[in-house]
Amino acid sequence: MTTKRDYYEILGISKTATTDDIKKAYRNLALKYHPDRVSADKKKEAEEKFKEMSEAYEVLIDPQKKITYDQCGHPGVDPSFRQGGFDFNQDFHHFEDLQDWGININDILQGFGLGGDIFGGGGGRRAGPQRGRDLEYKIEISFEDAAFGGKKTIAIPRYEACEECGGTGAKPGSKKERCSACGGRGQASSSSGFFNVVRTCSKCGGEGTVIKTPCGACGGRGRVRAKKEIEVNIPAGVDSDSRLRLQGQGEVGEKGGRRGDLYLMIHVRPHEIFERHESDVYCEVPVDFVTAALGGEVEVPTLEGRIKLKIPAGTQGGKSFRLRNKGIAHLHDYGRGDQLVKVQIDVPSNPTQDQKRLLRELAKASERNPGPLAQTFIEKMKRLFR
Repeated sequence: MTTKRDYYEILGISKTATTDDIKKAYRNLALKYHPDRVSADKKKEAEEKFKEMSEAYEVLIDPQKKITYDQCGHPGVDPSFRQGGFDFNQDFHHFEDLQDWGININDILQGFGLGGDIFGGGGGRRAGPQRGRDLEYKIEISFEDAAFGGKKTIAIPRYEACEECGGTGAKPGSKKERCSACGGRGQASSSSGFFNVVRTCSKCGGEGTVIKTPCGACGGRGRVRAKKEIEVNIPAGVDSDSRLRLQGQGEVGEKGGRRGDLYLMIHVRPHEIFERHESDVYCEVPVDFVTAALGGEVEVPTLEGRIKLKIPAGTQGGKSFRLRNKGIAHLHDYGRGDQLVKVQIDVPSNPTQDQKRLLRELAKASERNPGPLAQTFIEKMKRLFR
């Protein structure tokens, strides 16, 4: 059976997403991957992504389908479960998948009022391992970590297998015993007309065994709540609201079930100098009016340290200079963005007597030789009032 991606992962949302969140996520992805909006060389990939996200949206936007998917996963919303009859050559494999995930098909049938195993006679399976719960954790990183990536150690509160009993739930030195109510089968059966109705044993919960002497550390549950330190690799280029999936780092499952996944929600702390626009970074640098007028060099900060930037003579306030490949790494791609440096003319707020004298002399000289902005403005004034 082909493994499908998680529908929530496809749309980039959490299981607690509202209907509006689902619609918004699908709309944004549709605009990005619609086959008519991409180049010819990416059309085939876009068509596959569009098909995948449309399938996810169809299920998650329907309340009933969403409930079924949350309980049963992909097999629960497979069309073969909803249309036609029961095909043992195909549908039995879906039931096998459900059982591997710790879902008892008889319990589902009972939920629909069908009273257990209406297919009769087979005896059914015992309750098996159950997959652990997925977790979501918010993590705050620095601007530099987002730009270049890095490692972070986080402490996650989650269920861990009990070390005292090794996850069995039984007190060390003891062991689980066969259930006396069902004889270890995990199910109780009874005849009803033409059907043999099979139900999960109420005493052992379908496991077939019971714990007579539970573990004192976990109370027989086989799991304990603990904080686990995990080292996380932050990929270069992430931004606020990025979502990272750490497979197998969620809670431990029951009865030996595999772990769930951990989803990290990224928040990037603002920088006191830089602003981010996609993969480019922006900053403003003060330049005194003498350097702006005559030209020179100023010291400019970058994400990797300080550099010298050449300022041409006659530079106006608001002028931007582009520093190639000094921005943020492209997420899941090669290369980096650029850095744009915007010049702010720095005028003394409290000039000295010498500065005032020189400025007055400059003002007289400027009347005879105005700058380009003043010349343009004078020409407009002449045209307006002639």
